[in-house]
Amino acid sequence: MKDGTFSSRWGTMLAMLGMAVGTGNIWRFPKEAAANGGGSFLVAWVVFLLLWSVPLILVEFAAGKSTRSGPVGALARLTEGEFTWMGAFVAFTATAIMFYYSVVMGWTIKYLWGSITTSVPMTSAEAARGYWNSFAGTPWAIITHVMAMGLAGGVVWKGVQGIERAAKVLIPSLFVLVVVLAIRAVTLPGAGAGLEFLFEPQWGDLLSARLWIEALTQNAWDTGAGWGLIVAYAVYLRKQEDTALNSFLLGFGNNSVSLLAGIMVLCTAFSVLPADVVENQVVGATNTGLTFIWVPQLFGQIPGGEAFMVLFFLALMFAAWSSLISMVELASRVLTDVGIGRKKAIGAVVTAGLVLGLPSALSMDVFTNQDTVWGIGLILSGLFFALTVTRYGVDRFRQEIINSEGADITIGRWWNWVIQFVVVEAVVLLGWWLWQAVDLENLAATFTPFSTYSVGTILLQWAVPVTVFLALNGWLYARTSGAGEEASTEATPAG
Repeated sequence: MKDGTFSSRWGTMLAMLGMAVGTGNIWRFPKEAAANGGGSFLVAWVVFLLLWSVPLILVEFAAGKSTRSGPVGALARLTEGEFTWMGAFVAFTATAIMFYYSVVMGWTIKYLWGSITTSVPMTSAEAARGYWNSFAGTPWAIITHVMAMGLAGGVVWKGVQGIERAAKVLIPSLFVLVVVLAIRAVTLPGAGAGLEFLFEPQWGDLLSARLWIEALTQNAWDTGAGWGLIVAYAVYLRKQEDTALNSFLLGFGNNSVSLLAGIMVLCTAFSVLPADVVENQVVGATNTGLTFIWVPQLFGQIPGGEAFMVLFFLALMFAAWSSLISMVELASRVLTDVGIGRKKAIGAVVTAGLVLGLPSALSMDVFTNQDTVWGIGLILSGLFFALTVTRYGVDRFRQEIINSEGADITIGRWWNWVIQFVVVEAVVLLGWWLWQAVDLENLAATFTPFSTYSVGTILLQWAVPVTVFLALNGWLYARTSGAGEEASTEATPAG
């Protein structure tokens, strides 16, 4: 392996899949598919894979490879400094997610250990809630949070070689585990009802605007497109590495894991629970409730359930770990781009993660607030990438940066239209999510900055970093615009 690059396309794709595949694939997709019509949701979800995820993945791959910089330096160089602050917001959003995502990985560590020791309740939802409540928000959650940050930081400390080696273990193992669990699910008596629900669309449901919004949201949250993480990894692409084909492979590979997770959860649920329980309790559960309360109950009702539950939480931990690694790498890349040594940067990121993750570890209200604010912030990040391409010149970006040296396939003019449509999608999605936080009967509550979910708390927490980054725009440009001096000349900013 050459220093500073992934050793092969195989290594590249495994690392990228490690970044993209996370807990959202395994615990959010099955819930959203079930809550939005199964097969009908699947149709809209695939449409937006091509109209949101893949176009943004193409942007990130190309931007990182051409500039050899993280998102701050990449957007700075592509816009002659004008959108440097946008790159900083993208990086900050992913880093803010890192602060509580390590808490999520900590939960998976706790439940993996509980599954191994058979202490996770599998026959009573009430007992399962008690088990969860005895852990979440307690000092034990801090311990597992620290373990998670240590595991992710240790991999990143080893550099690109460490990231690739970890991916070569975590991702094939994750795929094997999910496939095994999916096969077990479809062989259960009555599993056919789950398959029929997931794959047979009710075409009338496609007239629902909400279904399309939820499918777009799922794509925005489970592929990693627009997060800035792909930019950080694309810095390590070999000069001749293709970006176009890799983008499609990443998008479809990531969504394959989501689909397998949907098969696993829904087939098991339809097999062992009455339809009304599936609809009213499993589908209506929160993401954490589905994963940590209901999934153990499902495994508790199938032969060999204890062993399969161990495999489930092992897969979930691997998914969380590989994604957390990419978040630590992105934050470290931003610091190295402004001139901080890599080891110091990683140490600073891990320390910040340990400290700033504590509130989410100790309070589910804080966790929910942060997940809401920065989850929606990811949509704004996707918008910023699309606006950067518009500023650079959409057709010019496609011809000079995407269809660059080493491309296996050529991206046609269709992409010009799609990436501009991403701007529309992002604006609609942002408006929809903010509207969900509006209480017309109590506008004061709508705009209070001190609530778990309100327009006020979202806008205030966005406004603070945006104000800071706008003030520092010139300084950030000066510090990062030369971060990728070895980058190809295609990334010369538009005049």
